[in-house]
Amino acid sequence: MDVKEVFSYMPFTNLVGIDITAVDEGYAEGEVEMREELASVPGGGVAHGGVTYSLADTVGGAAVISLTRDVAPTIDMRMDYLAPATDDLFAEAEVIRKGGSVAVASIDVYDVADHHVATARGVYKTGGDSEGTPWLRDDEPEEDAETF
Repeated sequence: MDVKEVFSYMPFTNLVGIDITAVDEGYAEGEVEMREELASVPGGGVAHGGVTYSLADTVGGAAVISLTRDVAPTIDMRMDYLAPATDDLFAEAEVIRKGGSVAVASIDVYDVADHHVATARGVYKTGGDSEGTPWLRDDEPEEDAETF
């Protein structure tokens, strides 16, 4: 299963509307369409900061998973919001360090008008094994479990 497909099955990314659009070794891109349900105020207009954060975290995780081919839970995320997100969002992430136990990704978020909305640095767990973890689906026998 490729990384884009894995993220297409995640309930949370589907709920928010996050779509991983490109993945390469240590790199990923994604987007989310702005809609009223994602707004921070009634009537829409500005995306809740959690939308921007979720997009950055998801795209950063996809970049890491493209290298590890296994789950990569977020350990820490530093987010700097630079401008209000008032339209559809696009993010790109690049892994800047992959170690035996952690990876670090640099993530930038833009709106469709190319305004730089946020920048982030994500730290993700690596070097693990998804077998026997909560990330293995309950209905999937371990012998049939597929990593990325």
